[in-house]
Order: sequence, then structure tokens, then C-alpha cells
Amino acid sequence: MSDLHIRHADLSDIDAVLDFWREAAEGTSISDDHDGVTRLIGRDPEALLLAEHDGRLVGTVIAGFDGWRCSAYRLAVHPDFRRKGIATALTQAAEQRFLALGGRRVDAMVLQANERAHRTWGTNGYRREDHWRRWVKPLTD
Repeated sequence: MSDLHIRHADLSDIDAVLDFWREAAEGTSISDDHDGVTRLIGRDPEALLLAEHDGRLVGTVIAGFDGWRCSAYRLAVHPDFRRKGIATALTQAAEQRFLALGGRRVDAMVLQANERAHRTWGTNGYRREDHWRRWVKPLTD
């Protein structure tokens, strides 16, 4: 999509991003709220990338780097704009960010049941590593 614009989110985008994720993203995260996204942007103002078409939010990815690992979360494209190269453009923008920060490998968080996402990540050169499992513990109720 040639008229796609990718930029960093700022605090004024939070409500639109949360609404977008409810419509376009698979699953939910404990941090999918105003406070969670505010903390993300406050800690790393360049991590949340937004794809816009004619001023409309059509895609997101969180490209987080902690100095050790590059992590991609919340790759989501609006249902009306899928299969137009937006996920690829967002993935490439995240990878460019990681390379500029000295990253060496990207770990993408992808829901096991989200087959469409498996194809998207696979098309962009990613592969599943079955020998790893994620262990989690919520810190709040």
C-alpha cells in the first residue's frame, strides 16, 4: 500500500489504539488499558508503531527492546485492510528499529490458535520455536 504512513504513537493516540485493538487484534492482554499503554509510551516513546491510511488507523505493532531482546507484540491490521501489505510494512519498520538499536533477533508473541497470524509471520521470514514456552505470573489480580 503506497499511501501508508507509519509513525510512533503518542499519548493522544491511546484511546484510538485501545478501540482499534478491540476491533482488529486477537485476544487481550492484561496491559490493554489506558494505564498500560501510557506506561509503554512513557518508557519507550518509539515502541508503539501505528500504520495510517488517509489519517485512519489501520495497523499496529509494539516493537519493544530492553537492551537484550527485541520483542514484537500486538501486530494487528484492521479487517478491512488485510492482505494489502500493512503487516509486512509494520514488521519491516519494527525490524529497522531493532537493527538501529543493535538488536540481533526478534521474538514475536503470537497466539497459538491464531492461524492467520502464523501465516503472516511465516511469510515475513519468522519461524515458530517449539522448544520454548512462555511462563507467566500476573502481579495484580
